[in-house]
Amino acid sequence: MPPRDSGSGSIRVAVLADTHLRTPSPGAGGPTRGLPKKAWEHLRGADAILHAGDILDAGVLALLADLAPLHAVLGNNDVSLVGSLPVSRVVELGGVRIGMIHDSGALSGRAERMRRRFPDSDVVVFGHSHTPMNEAGVGGQLLFNPGSPTQRRAQPVHTMGELRIVEGALIDHRIIALDGPGS
Repeated sequence: MPPRDSGSGSIRVAVLADTHLRTPSPGAGGPTRGLPKKAWEHLRGADAILHAGDILDAGVLALLADLAPLHAVLGNNDVSLVGSLPVSRVVELGGVRIGMIHDSGALSGRAERMRRRFPDSDVVVFGHSHTPMNEAGVGGQLLFNPGSPTQRRAQPVHTMGELRIVEGALIDHRIIALDGPGS
């Protein structure tokens, strides 16, 4: 599914992983329960959304897909989504090829492993560790883990990511702190 046309020639992609949310039951606080308010603000303005797994249920996918074109992969905790999401995929947004997988494996050898798995991708988006990563890998391939907006584990803040694409080029990639100092 192509990104929404923002009319500016720029595509803003919101990137999530490891949300670990279930669809709220009626009367239980509405669809924003669980994600930080700042995350919803970034999602609502996105031209496309990527989710690198551990979503938990189809209702959360539907909520995200109502906001912008959504591309997602299966996480190790997505038992109810087996058969409806791929384990990995490659999407092209504005001329930038983005590989997606939930678990990229151990840190040691990751850059080489992701280059082999997604040889033609400019960016590889992954999750699983809840540890944000935004660094160049083999051949300049960007390795991008947005962290988690709901379970920070050992991280100082909850996070998500954002990619900006203009005229076929990735011009910005950043991790967004959703709480804590400076957020």
